[in-house]
Amino acid sequence: MEIPARVVVYSPILELKNRPATLVAISPHGYYEVRLDIGERNHTTLLPIGGTGLIFQEPNLTGEPIAEIER
Repeated sequence: MEIPARVVVYSPILELKNRPATLVAISPHGYYEVRLDIGERNHTTLLPIGGTGLIFQEPNLTGEPIAEIER
């Protein structure tokens, strides 16, 4: 998994559903740092890992799970 990465964000805290964004970092303090395009600008947003779902826009090439992701 390479960062930055284009993702789709689901976060009930900000009422985000199917919102395109760029994942910039994953903090050891429990949040994702993402950049959301709102209008013609982009905004840095910190979203809690526990309450946020991310789907990477680039599909897995092999169809197998990525070994680097801690589960």
